[in-house]
Amino acid sequence: MSEMLLTAYDGAIAGPIARLLGWIMDGVYRLLTMAHIENISISIIIFTIIIYALLFPLTYKQQKFSKLSQKMQPEIQAISKKYQGKKDQASMVAMNEETQAVYEKYGVSMMGSCGNMLIQVPLLFSLYRVFLNIPAYVTGVKSNFTELVNGIMATDGYQDKMTGLVETLKIYTAPRADFTVTDPAAISNFIVDVLYKMNSNGWNTLKETFPSLESVISGTYETVADVNNFFHLNISDTPWQIITTNFQSHSYLMVIGALMVPVVSYLSQVINLKMIPQTPGSEGGDQADAMAQQMKMMNKTMPLFSLVMCFTVPVGLGIYWISGAVIRTLQQFFLNKHFEKLDLDDIIRKNQEKAKKKREKMGISENQITNAAKINTRQLVDANKKQMSTAEKELEIEKANAARAKAKPGSMSAKANMVREYNERNNRK
Repeated sequence: MSEMLLTAYDGAIAGPIARLLGWIMDGVYRLLTMAHIENISISIIIFTIIIYALLFPLTYKQQKFSKLSQKMQPEIQAISKKYQGKKDQASMVAMNEETQAVYEKYGVSMMGSCGNMLIQVPLLFSLYRVFLNIPAYVTGVKSNFTELVNGIMATDGYQDKMTGLVETLKIYTAPRADFTVTDPAAISNFIVDVLYKMNSNGWNTLKETFPSLESVISGTYETVADVNNFFHLNISDTPWQIITTNFQSHSYLMVIGALMVPVVSYLSQVINLKMIPQTPGSEGGDQADAMAQQMKMMNKTMPLFSLVMCFTVPVGLGIYWISGAVIRTLQQFFLNKHFEKLDLDDIIRKNQEKAKKKREKMGISENQITNAAKINTRQLVDANKKQMSTAEKELEIEKANAARAKAKPGSMSAKANMVREYNERNNRK
């Protein structure tokens, strides 16, 4: 196990997730191997089904949130309209409290729709690392290179030859392949990394570099090509690599096949997103409206993102995106049917009971919440009144001073001014 992890991604967050996903992927591949099916693309599809089955509870929760959000939007909109244009602190606090009360009434969280996204982003990045270097995680694939790696390492001067091969073919590995290290296991893993990332032209160059291993190289290439085959596409290559290489050799069917990966990925995600019920925003431009607008923007940009990215990431990741979109579409179809028959009023009533019991366990009664909200709002209003009263007093004093300054000689105001000035002179002394 320690050898397998030498070339695995070691990031602080995505690294452990990638190792977990790689362990699941390795288990799927082992089971398929027992059934005499050694193919990574099929493993990826089954692996995707498992991942989305594990994520289904979260997906169901998010879908229920969307349905409840649609039902409570009129109340949110009414609150937003009620406080529209009011920017003082008392109004903002009151609006937030009333909005929170509506969310509590329906038993949902204001951040309820973000959980799925927060999980899928690091998941997708970790999967990219697994598909980028499958032999580092799937031992069954790595074992296909064992005989060839041993033959290369038994050849005199193989370090310089492999270094030159990497530079000639411009192969990128993470971490960077270093054949000057003293650890044989590390060198073995670096060789596997390089071999796995070579296209058909690279394998021909490998035969020229190690002519004594030509038969072993041919046998290994055929085995790896079968394992990585997806409609004659090598899943370790990127669609852009396949397109450029085969366009030069006039293999246009391969070009079309590689082009279909990003195109199908885009179309499948567009179809999936259109089936997802969207949460309408409020008319008042409040926080719920901003979140709804962000979700709409993401729904437009995510398919385009996958279209562009699929040209530059391994075909294996494109297979995952396509499989995931198809599985989500099927899930969404049945979820929509399920929620059409669901009694939302009954769910709201149960959510209210759960929220009430939770507060009671914390020692908080309904009256305490209401009174606390009223006291908090009243204190803010009183504070504002207090500040206004002080300002008004200062204004009245200024008015009185101005009136005294304009007093007529011999009047009561003039005499009062004389007394005030006499007292001020004595106080200064």
